[in-house]
Amino acid sequence: MSRQIPFADLKSQYNAYKEELDKAVLDVMGSSMYIMGPEVEKLEKNLANYVGSKYALSVSSGTDALLLALMAYDIKAGDEVITTPFTFIATAEVIALVGAKPVFADIDEKTYNLDVEKVKPLINERTKAIIPVSLYGLPADMDKFYELVKGTNIKLIEDACQSFGAVDNGKYSCNYNSLGCTSFFPSKPLGCYGDGGAVFTNDNKEAEMIASLRNHGQIARYKHKYIGINGRLDAVQAAVLNVKLAHFKEEIAARIKIGSDYTAKIKAAYKGDISDIITPYIPEGKVSVYAQYSIRVKNREEVAKKLNEQGIPTAIHYPIPLHIQECYAGCGFKEGDLPISEKVSKEIMSLPMSAFLKADDQDYIVEALCKAVLETK
Repeated sequence: MSRQIPFADLKSQYNAYKEELDKAVLDVMGSSMYIMGPEVEKLEKNLANYVGSKYALSVSSGTDALLLALMAYDIKAGDEVITTPFTFIATAEVIALVGAKPVFADIDEKTYNLDVEKVKPLINERTKAIIPVSLYGLPADMDKFYELVKGTNIKLIEDACQSFGAVDNGKYSCNYNSLGCTSFFPSKPLGCYGDGGAVFTNDNKEAEMIASLRNHGQIARYKHKYIGINGRLDAVQAAVLNVKLAHFKEEIAARIKIGSDYTAKIKAAYKGDISDIITPYIPEGKVSVYAQYSIRVKNREEVAKKLNEQGIPTAIHYPIPLHIQECYAGCGFKEGDLPISEKVSKEIMSLPMSAFLKADDQDYIVEALCKAVLETK
């Protein structure tokens, strides 16, 4: 008899912290302070303390976090921003929204993150920023990118929308030598109950600019120095995040264990050539928070169909690289230009993942996966 396993078990998470969450939300309702206010101030201090940055500025979404970072750096028409095509569209969408041109570089085939060696030849006098993405919860090679741009006017922005809580040689994602942008979309490692995000910086001027831009460019009430956006995080979402952040280290430990257990169990259970199932690669010194547990398989659609029939949901992050999306046709790329991204996009598949995934459900998923891959070879 098949089970029905949630892809991201948000219901179990809510039930675990129900009393705290309900009280926090009701306290905001009772205060009638829904925009900014003490819950938001508390969250920003908690977030900055967690990653070790000087500032954390809460915003309305991960997309707006990236948009505000580009706005703060005055990226505009005529500028170029280099990024990865193997990511959610928001990464490149914000580049186009400020009028700049997205320039796509290929990824590393093992980590799926932007390859610094593929970026180097693309830098020219129009390059104003680079946005590496810490994909699937694994930190990008931010130190290498910092060395690449050091001594230039090129800005570095980490898209950490999937990697809050991840670590690279002792340094937390969102707190490298760059602006760090994260998302609190409900299914993220740290998620609220709607949209939310944050921008991290250690620079006073950058913090002041982001704080102004997220609030219509205000520097004082009804005094507007910049053209900004309404990019504030509401107090209800801040209250939810404050509760969840108190439990976050335990959840991250659980995610890391579940992710490593997936890999070990797949390698132990699969009876065919183990290269048939490519499991996540975690380089030495890096800690992934497994925003997704993503594998690569041939015959992905057939494998996914067999798993779905057994009550096991799957997802594809991401099926079409951005450089061949219709909306970026004007950027000058065509199919075949970035072969690693294109290859990975045809094989990638994410399995159920959350801090609340039960061991027996994981065993059930692994058994079904191994059987499906063998049957579809």
